[in-house]
Amino acid sequence: MPARPELPERTPRGEGVPTALDGLLVVDFTRVVAGPACTQTLADFGAEVIKIENPDGGDDTRHYEHAEIGGESAAYLSLNRNKRGIALDFNNPAALDVARELIAKADVVVENFSGGVMRKFGLDYASVAPTNPRLIYCSISAYGRKGDFALRPGFDPITQAESGFMSLNGFPDSEPVRTGPPIVDMATGMSACNAILLALIARDRIGRGQQVEVALIDTAVAMTGFYGMAYLINGNNPGRFGNSPNGSPTVGIYRASDGPLYMACANDRLYRRLVTEVLERPDLVTDPEFAHRKARTANKEKLRAIIAGVFASDTLENWMAKMKRANIPVGYLRTVEEGFNAPEVRDRDRLSKIPHPTAGAVPNIESPVNMSLTPTIDPVAAPLLGQHTRDVLSKTLGYDDQRIAALAEAGAFGKAAGASQAG
Repeated sequence: MPARPELPERTPRGEGVPTALDGLLVVDFTRVVAGPACTQTLADFGAEVIKIENPDGGDDTRHYEHAEIGGESAAYLSLNRNKRGIALDFNNPAALDVARELIAKADVVVENFSGGVMRKFGLDYASVAPTNPRLIYCSISAYGRKGDFALRPGFDPITQAESGFMSLNGFPDSEPVRTGPPIVDMATGMSACNAILLALIARDRIGRGQQVEVALIDTAVAMTGFYGMAYLINGNNPGRFGNSPNGSPTVGIYRASDGPLYMACANDRLYRRLVTEVLERPDLVTDPEFAHRKARTANKEKLRAIIAGVFASDTLENWMAKMKRANIPVGYLRTVEEGFNAPEVRDRDRLSKIPHPTAGAVPNIESPVNMSLTPTIDPVAAPLLGQHTRDVLSKTLGYDDQRIAALAEAGAFGKAAGASQAG
């Protein structure tokens, strides 16, 4: 078994430094990827995020198989940092009363259940907005909350396939390929976070909250980007280009004598610099077949073979040094292990370890958002299932011990959890 990578302790943030979302209460009904990714960003920047889970197993990602530590999965830990976790059984009327009281105090609710679930329990926007008109209520789904497909379940790779996004990934002579990481889920989570922050700004201006919605299918369509726009302009169905977008021969993977690199010389200026200063082949500028971008694209296979032959004549490090001196966009083609141990990542303090109640410590990947005056809070590992139930009910809702014990006795926290939550 490979050794676990060594990670440094995280450097604490400065004493008394403010957070961007201090005082914001978020009630989080989400699970799996898109919703938890959204609420984790809010939590990272100081919002109090209360994650509500089913006591019977909790968030589906708790049971994903990628890796586990201290009884918790890599997927769950990666998406639920800085949240407080409580367990409520929605089939229990007493538990629904708790959920409604939390929503009544919340600034934001985020949910990504299948269509109709929140309405079934009386927790949908129409049901809860009258008691909290300043509430921002964000719904995340595969196909939206209205229309013929509102009740249809869907996941990241399904929307990658159905939107046309997947058709752009892979090589021309092979099947379309989904992205490895769930990119549509992650981007939908980012969009949901943006929508919530926009609604909070609007609330300050107009004095009331609103319902906001994001859907995976909408995100996937938007992420076709200029390929989708080009189709709308010229009617040509775009295809797959592998590692060379638009078939550009000077964008993609090349191999030195001892390893691969990825190069991106997408314009005439960079191309001239590449062939004259790095490859030392000025004839590749003067030759009419390669003099301009359109000509190079028309003769891409011929040009690519020439460039590949030159790269194969020397070592990777020699080429990297020459290309960096010439300011050519180039990078090493790394594995995850190589990338996570590269200076570009390590020098930016992206990785650390943080305390965890059952594992002792767990890895932490920093938020990619950096703010000078209101940085992220010191990270706290994702909660155990129901870990903060008693704390939330006591401190956030003001319940006394007797009421918490009665809820536990009634099964509001689930059958197995009742005794422990009451104690």
